[in-house]
Amino acid sequence: MEFHEAANFLFELRRFPSGAGTDATRGLLSAVDDPHEGLRCVQIAGSNGKGSTARMVERSLRESGLDVGLYTSPHLDDVRERIRVNGRKVPETALVEFVETVALYVTERGADGESPTFFETLTAFALWEFDRQDVDVAVLEVGIGGRYDATSVVDPVASAVTSVTLEHTDILGDTVEEIARDKAHVAPDDAPLVTGTTGDALDAVREQAGDVVTVGDGDDADVTVTYGGRDGLEGAVTVDGPDWHVDTHLPLLGEHQAHNAGIAATLVRQVADVAQADLERGLRNAHWPGRFEVMGEAPLVVLDGAHNPGGLERTVETLDSFDYDDLHVVVGAMVDKDHAGAAEALSVADHAIACEPDVDRAESPAVVAEAFRTATDADVETRHDVAGALGMALDAADDGDAVLVTGSLYAVREARTRWSRTMVPKRVDSVEESRETIKAAHVTDAGAWRMRGKGVHRVLRTRVQPRQAQYLKEELLSLGGECAISGLNDQDEERVDVVTMATMAHYRRLADKLDGQPYGLSTFADELREALDIQQPDDSRGYPWDDGTAVMGILNITPDSFHDGGEYNAVEDAVARAEQMVADGADILDVGGESTRPGADPVPVEEEIDRVVPVVEALADVDVDVSVDTRKAAVARAALDAGADILNDVSGLEDPEMRLVAAEYDVPVVVMHSIETPVDPDSDIHYDDVVEDCIDQLTERVLLAEKAGLDREQILVDPGIGFGKSAVESFELLDRLPEFRALGCPVLVGHSHKSLFGLVGADPGDCLEATVAGTALAAERGADVVRVHDVAENAAAVGVAEATRDPEQFDAN
Repeated sequence: MEFHEAANFLFELRRFPSGAGTDATRGLLSAVDDPHEGLRCVQIAGSNGKGSTARMVERSLRESGLDVGLYTSPHLDDVRERIRVNGRKVPETALVEFVETVALYVTERGADGESPTFFETLTAFALWEFDRQDVDVAVLEVGIGGRYDATSVVDPVASAVTSVTLEHTDILGDTVEEIARDKAHVAPDDAPLVTGTTGDALDAVREQAGDVVTVGDGDDADVTVTYGGRDGLEGAVTVDGPDWHVDTHLPLLGEHQAHNAGIAATLVRQVADVAQADLERGLRNAHWPGRFEVMGEAPLVVLDGAHNPGGLERTVETLDSFDYDDLHVVVGAMVDKDHAGAAEALSVADHAIACEPDVDRAESPAVVAEAFRTATDADVETRHDVAGALGMALDAADDGDAVLVTGSLYAVREARTRWSRTMVPKRVDSVEESRETIKAAHVTDAGAWRMRGKGVHRVLRTRVQPRQAQYLKEELLSLGGECAISGLNDQDEERVDVVTMATMAHYRRLADKLDGQPYGLSTFADELREALDIQQPDDSRGYPWDDGTAVMGILNITPDSFHDGGEYNAVEDAVARAEQMVADGADILDVGGESTRPGADPVPVEEEIDRVVPVVEALADVDVDVSVDTRKAAVARAALDAGADILNDVSGLEDPEMRLVAAEYDVPVVVMHSIETPVDPDSDIHYDDVVEDCIDQLTERVLLAEKAGLDREQILVDPGIGFGKSAVESFELLDRLPEFRALGCPVLVGHSHKSLFGLVGADPGDCLEATVAGTALAAERGADVVRVHDVAENAAAVGVAEATRDPEQFDAN
């Protein structure tokens, strides 16, 4: 079974309506040997905040060293986002295997009119995968209510009800009390239920659950939360329990998120013995896309998936912590929501653009607009597509204004593609490569076979809305190109993969035809031009990699690095080595005070500073850019104060302060892909496609740095060769390096003397010839920086590669 066939099987289950009770889920789990029975689960219910709280719990437990599964809904881009293990979404192969396992059972139940629903089946899939991955804890976000939700098949070790408002009254009850009682059914047997509810809702929760721990900002709360307000792009929060304390910052802004953090911290302490520092760092790393996510600051641009009046009121409260002039609101809502209440909550809007997310349940823009005309004094307009509405708002906004996209996560999802969409360039040199490229986008076998001959041109792979895909196909065909579309049938939850195949002339004409078109296609035209470097201005800032492949020389001030540990620990030895590397052709020197080889022991912050800073200071008179190789923000700050120019973070911004330090000093930062740093040599890491998985995971890391205030030309991406990848996978990264251009960032390759060369008979740690060959290939494939130990030999390899592209530049010298 192919992935698109398995995914379509799941999506087709949406035709079955939800029913009361958990029998269908239990039956399905029984058919796969009841994987939930051995899991330690945390269950989180609530009207608002349950997804953010689940994320905070998951990230904090992971910070303490536990393996954690996370199940949430809905998703922004890919159904696999709903099920994650240690932060990574479930592989395509796992989804296929699960569907193959349950397909007969589900089909037979469907024949009897008792098929499990889409959500019930996904819940079973999540529990099945968490059991297979042997997670220590599974964190489950409840879908609707609590009593009859599919997640309630588990016996949780800890549970929470975050908040209660009137929602899903046709299912849960007509009053807040009825809804609260339904949600409180998630209470565990052997621990108190944690809740942020108040008033009548809290009384109903107590009535149902009995033993309760309350979280709030009042003196009568068992756990008290103090919100210290906004500090830059983070919110300061203090949580005080009976015998414990947390003082940290959150990437999720707003007083309501501080309360969610209090609930999360209480749950974490019920589940595991987590150190205060781990809990604080976990909360600070709990990024959650689409939840008051600040995407830009001039004008202020915020994406928030609030979809009911209560949630929107909190969004406006959080927005009040920013200084802005006019508020431009882009709103797209579902038909079953309270439009009048939502408009009332957003009555501060000066300009509102009603739009229609590309889902069947989306409300007409005219209906939403009428609600805003009735409840607000805003200048109200309509636009069919979300991307177009966002473009209108940005065009209307001055630098001092604010733009808010809200009303549903579906609207946020479509708006967010302006920043998150990747267009992956594919090198296709043969008909067979063309067919494999098309098939990888989940196109049917017949479609891949029919279009294979048209793919030997410029090929891009990206993800678009279904109606955008059809328009692109029609336009490219009319121009003489081709567009292969994924075989996924779902029209509600998913963007679909497309592979476009055309000449550069075709792409230029396509971009021109898309200008001014609806459905977000005008915005797509701009992204297309950028991806293919069509009519793009030169706005370089004079970095070493602006004019070709820069050579970064490695200067390890460590006793245990795998290649040169202990050779340059003395400052004078390090400086002499640095001067020699500069003479040999180094454009950058990368100074590191901690080994990140697999299995290496971490170095305390002060010791790493003591190693690195004297060397950085001593290099002040050397005419070269200095990078500091560290994964600790405190070390980075000390090195920048000492004169460093670049940060090289092999952990990919795992220290929540790192991106903020880079933005504060306005310096480039290298963001490497690594599942963990240092890598556990015994880790069993699976990739569906190592290149595309790395690009997918780096996308959010790049966005973190960008949202902190860095330009993409300042964010270098490193595929992480050798870090959690096999030799075969590392060679594939090297071969397909041009695909990382999809991220819009310079690309750094660090391959020097690594274990991948054992595949070709070289000795890892001492393989100069293989490293030089790898450098030549990396430079030929467009690497902006190569990080190497042996500068002279590798600089020569870079020179040869660049001469093949432009020999006249060398002739002129």
